Amino acid sequence: MIGTGQVVKVGIADMNTVKAPDTIRTSGLGSCVGVVLYDERSQTAGLVHVMLPDSSLGRTETINIAKFADTGIPAMIEQLKLEGVQPFRLRAKIAGGAQMFQFTSGKDTMRIGPRNVEAVKEYLKKYSIPIISEDTGGSSGRTIEFNPSTNLLNIRTVNQGVRDI
Repeated sequence: MIGTGQVVKVGIADMNTVKAPDTIRTSGLGSCVGVVLYDERSQTAGLVHVMLPDSSLGRTETINIAKFADTGIPAMIEQLKLEGVQPFRLRAKIAGGAQMFQFTSGKDTMRIGPRNVEAVKEYLKKYSIPIISEDTGGSSGRTIEFNPSTNLLNIRTVNQGVRDI
């Protein structure tokens, strides 16, 4: 990649923001969904690594807001506003949401990947943030890296290679 920026790493159930020339990366996207919110004009981006669709699934009194779609996306929008981004300029790219294991039971609770994707899309729609591109579903894990200078999301999918969206 062009530039001398650093790669900011986002862990599982974590979030962070960057400004160009830095890039932002997360690994371990199986059933999790990586949600990139970015503003082309200010070359600012945020990434939240969503593990579960809804904070009601939390098993503790205190929750990690980045872990859930319903709390992580609003929190990322607020963080980007603190960085000077106007929410109406936000765009999204998403990746992940794989069905990592096959279950014989048809229980909805086992469909974590697809449910994560549905929840992320629901909350992005709620905040009127268009999804510019996505790479979701399937049964393989992913690592993603977003470059706010080019607005490209680089996706490395296990056993499937690399592509930019």
